[in-house]
Amino acid sequence: MAAQPEGRLDGVELLEGIDPGELRRLEQRCVWRRYASGEQILDRNSSSRDVFFVAQGRVQVVNFSLTGREVAYASVPAGGFFGELSAIDGEPRSASVVAGERCLLAALAPEVFNEVLLANPKIMNRVLLRLARIIRISNERIMDLSTLGAVQRVHMEILKMAKPDPLAAGSWVVYPLPTQSQIAGLASTTRETVARVISQLQASGIVKRKEKSLYIRDRARLEAVAARLGDEGTARAAE
Repeated sequence: MAAQPEGRLDGVELLEGIDPGELRRLEQRCVWRRYASGEQILDRNSSSRDVFFVAQGRVQVVNFSLTGREVAYASVPAGGFFGELSAIDGEPRSASVVAGERCLLAALAPEVFNEVLLANPKIMNRVLLRLARIIRISNERIMDLSTLGAVQRVHMEILKMAKPDPLAAGSWVVYPLPTQSQIAGLASTTRETVARVISQLQASGIVKRKEKSLYIRDRARLEAVAARLGDEGTARAAE
């Protein structure tokens, strides 16, 4: 008798709408693994080609510069997936993955993943949309790195992360607030730069930090500061 899977794939958005019986069979074909917070799941250039579904917890997709500085690519929460690029083209991993917190993952062999895509056009279309989104985000990052200074990139990341505050109409909040190192990775800068920017914004009354939240008290001013930094950078470049 086949061993029962350790978890379920019902919450994985990519597989939404799949026949329940097929989903149970897919769970049986996965290799289930638990990881502690901070534990490495995949190493860049790894020979693994599996696709991973995040059943519980959250993982961070990261890379490292030549100096060893971590550059964050994405955070994948429960219900997400990663590793599809290597499963599709058979090439080495393009980034490393670490557990952002204690998590449970289901690893699916690339040949099985491709069987699922061919048998389920809706799932294949979701993967195509995901790849298109990755390309767009990559283009934006290239543009930011080419045209924005480090301090302005931190401002822009805060603006990107801010969502309408459900408890205060017209207000914005970043929740949960990533660590300074995580924000630094997203902005391709240092933790010290992030700490300095947030401290300056608090001193100016533009933001207020409380526990795991960063409240944007004046989004218009934050946008104006980011725009002014961009103007100053452009002027310096023209000198």
